[in-house]
Amino acid sequence: MRVSSGVPGFDDLVDGGFPEDRLYVVSGPPGSGKTTFCSQFAAQGARNGEDVLYISMHETKAGIREDMSGYDFGFDRALDSDRVTFLDSFSSDGRRFFGLPGDRRDRSGVTNRLTGFINSRDIDRVVFDSTMLLRFLLDDDEDTMIQLLSSLKRTDATTLLISEMTDPSAYSEEHYLAHGVVFIHNYLEDEGMRRGVQVLKMRGTNVDTDIQDVEFTDGGLRVGSAATVTH
Repeated sequence: MRVSSGVPGFDDLVDGGFPEDRLYVVSGPPGSGKTTFCSQFAAQGARNGEDVLYISMHETKAGIREDMSGYDFGFDRALDSDRVTFLDSFSSDGRRFFGLPGDRRDRSGVTNRLTGFINSRDIDRVVFDSTMLLRFLLDDDEDTMIQLLSSLKRTDATTLLISEMTDPSAYSEEHYLAHGVVFIHNYLEDEGMRRGVQVLKMRGTNVDTDIQDVEFTDGGLRVGSAATVTH
């Protein structure tokens, strides 16, 4: 079974969509479109009648609604529906899962609380934004991070994990553990800023690994129809 990304043109690169119930990393530098990509993924799930969990490590619900309000893919409506649960890590609900930096509570409990919530609510799609701040809240405990990612892979949800990354060859543990890695490029060329999307890996899928044009439109991100970026 395949899960649509909600990003026009992207599913063509991955054999019709993400293989369901797996963990994927969406990487790239700041401003490349990672949060927009994952918001489209979440909104698509809500339109399909699926249950979605959106976990933000740095943004409030009102803040991300405002950030996405300029697009017409319906993320604001999805947030206000009963299909999307938004978890702000610094809200009172978020602190129940993560605690606060420096809090010496058992960090391994984060994994049990989150996966227990996902499984008990029959969540279909999860967005995790982002690993950089997740490490901050976990006191940069590598073992806890690996345990959390490994457990997320075993839930019955399709999970997108946002990872800040400027060098597509500088891998960290989430890239090795994930079933797939999508990198959104953001770079300067003679004519100005250029964006591209590249599927670095997708287990069990015949993927096009070339860099493809991607642009921001009123409908969010759109992947060009087989237009390969050369540089």
